[in-house]
Amino acid sequence: MPYLHTPISALSGVGSARKAAYERMGIYTVEDLLYHFPRAYEHRGDIRMLSEAAEEPFKSGARMPTLLTVSTEPRVTRVKGRMTLCKFRAFDDSGSCEITFFNQEYLRNTFTVGATFRFYGKVEQTGKDRFTMTAPAFEPYVEGRALPSLYPVYPLTEGISNKMISGHMGQALPATAQVEDPLPSYIRESEGLCTLGYALREIHAPEDFSALHTAKRRLAFDEFFRFALGLGTAGRTARIMGAPICTIGEDVMEQFLSALPYALTGAQARALADLRRDMASDTAMNRMIVGDVGCGKTVCAAAAMYIAVKAGRQAALMAPTGILATQHAADLLPLFEKLGIRGALLTGHTTAAHKRKIYAALASRDPAERLDVVIGTQALLSEGVSFASPGLVVTDEQHRFGVAQRATLSEKNAKAHLLVMSATPIPRTLALVMYGDLEVSRIDEMPPGRQRVDTFVVDESYRARLDAFIRKNVEAGGQVYVVCPAVEESPDEAADASLIPLSADFGTRTSMLELTKERPMKAAVQYAADLQARLPDLTVAFVHGKMKPADKDKVMSDFAAGRVQVLVSTTVIEVGVNVPNACLMLVENAERFGLSQLHQLRGRVGRGTRKSYCILIRDGGGETAKARLEVMRTTYDGYEIAEKDLTQRGPGDFLAPAGSSEIRQSGGFRLAETWSDSELMNHAFAYARELLEEDPALETYPILKKTVDKMYTRAGNILN
Repeated sequence: MPYLHTPISALSGVGSARKAAYERMGIYTVEDLLYHFPRAYEHRGDIRMLSEAAEEPFKSGARMPTLLTVSTEPRVTRVKGRMTLCKFRAFDDSGSCEITFFNQEYLRNTFTVGATFRFYGKVEQTGKDRFTMTAPAFEPYVEGRALPSLYPVYPLTEGISNKMISGHMGQALPATAQVEDPLPSYIRESEGLCTLGYALREIHAPEDFSALHTAKRRLAFDEFFRFALGLGTAGRTARIMGAPICTIGEDVMEQFLSALPYALTGAQARALADLRRDMASDTAMNRMIVGDVGCGKTVCAAAAMYIAVKAGRQAALMAPTGILATQHAADLLPLFEKLGIRGALLTGHTTAAHKRKIYAALASRDPAERLDVVIGTQALLSEGVSFASPGLVVTDEQHRFGVAQRATLSEKNAKAHLLVMSATPIPRTLALVMYGDLEVSRIDEMPPGRQRVDTFVVDESYRARLDAFIRKNVEAGGQVYVVCPAVEESPDEAADASLIPLSADFGTRTSMLELTKERPMKAAVQYAADLQARLPDLTVAFVHGKMKPADKDKVMSDFAAGRVQVLVSTTVIEVGVNVPNACLMLVENAERFGLSQLHQLRGRVGRGTRKSYCILIRDGGGETAKARLEVMRTTYDGYEIAEKDLTQRGPGDFLAPAGSSEIRQSGGFRLAETWSDSELMNHAFAYARELLEEDPALETYPILKKTVDKMYTRAGNILN
């Protein structure tokens, strides 16, 4: 029996090539393999009659399980040189099916007349009561002997097949008997959780839906609990003493406020008061400003940067993309220049000569030559960047950065105050979960003049009218966003239509028709091509997160400049350039998105003077999805939407925002981000807080501490 820390290469069938392939997936040991969870399950236990192949979801190409009896001797014929076909017929009470296998001549001895097998594959109807299957999975059926119902389908890489990983997992599963359970027994018993060993066995080889739900619940709880402990442990050492005291007089603050072309809203004024109070302390500020797109977070950050500079310090603002950093620079640097503050933009596109000048100016000890403010991207993390007198670090859309990236910027600015911004309105309970000891300032008031975006929910029957509405808005001088949930169409999407995704709620539903995916997702690349064909006189472009940064920035720049009229995108534009001319947002497969994500997408339009619209196009999802989208149609308060999203869908949408890997990295989330019960998260965090109060260093629980440390070490954030 293999041990947990046995190298993956010790398993039978894992040679050097497969070892390298596993390592590309981060799998080095048997334990790593056990934590490589399935992405979905084949439900082979839901036996169907052949005649049901004409019904949904099977008529759309989904695979189905059937119980058939062989009725003819297999025939082997040779075609196309060395290729062979093995064919025979099998039947059930509803029809007869011709089954074909390629290059498996040996199967002629497997399928004997009168034997019964469970087949799993795509069934096609060729005539009345006549069907075909090609290369299905199969198992012999014996009356009274149960066959497994659920078969795992794993995330793969080149060189590793699902059959291969399933075989290796079978070798690894006995090692679950050696698993030391890090969860204190009183918590496990109080929450009615199974042991860790049981959870790891059942997630890979579930006995039934109930066992799978039990395993998933335990593993999701562990992820929440570890994350909470990690944040709590880190938070106890995060408040750094000796930070620069940044205070300015009211007259100096008034100079900044007078330079603005508008007055601050009440919510902005309250946030600014929070910032001034924090920065006046010698304990490093650790604050987040959170609010809707367009609520005015950036001007509050600019005020904090102004305070730091006027107090004799420097300030840095890091944005996740070059286009967003450039936008911030275009907005803020002229304002700072008017106030006598020297600033610069530093991105990957900055020339080498200009970079050297910026590096020298940031590091200069002479206040007359020193650069006060720098705005940039990850280029701020470059080795040559150092600050002579750091005072404030601002990160925009902070969840887009990895833990290690933020840590690197903080190290360059030791003891500096920290301010982060997020455009996702976050429920208070979840803010505690995601951001630990960060103080939160909520901007829950929009600037005057910001118009409401009319929101509509429609279905596919509106397609022609939608195309006409796109044309109407463009001809009036506006621009259009179209958001799709996928990048490209998957060639295996039809075959995958019968899979039960890991995100399914196994505890409440067991019907295959309820648990499988509903319809293929719209894909940005193909959608853009189809839309361009339907509207050939318009300029259509697409952008998605898998593009090279330079290519993505070019498309976004063209859209911002008006050279692109319709931008088809994945949710990468959730964080993007401000385009006041954009007046129409279409979201395809809207039922696939969380409410908070839809709210942020809606915030991309209505930023200028044009009347703006958001149209949510529903393609399935049933009454539940219809009710959720009705919330979007009738509700405009981001915090109310976020609370409803947390209640309806659980914490997953907040833990793994589209395009983001940071939360997934730092939390090790796989099961938690698919969990729909926020109560489980709340309980995990309550237990974590209680445990840290009685044992801050987790000295009483060394196995648990080791687990938490390992999780954060992998994320580049080693806990002390």
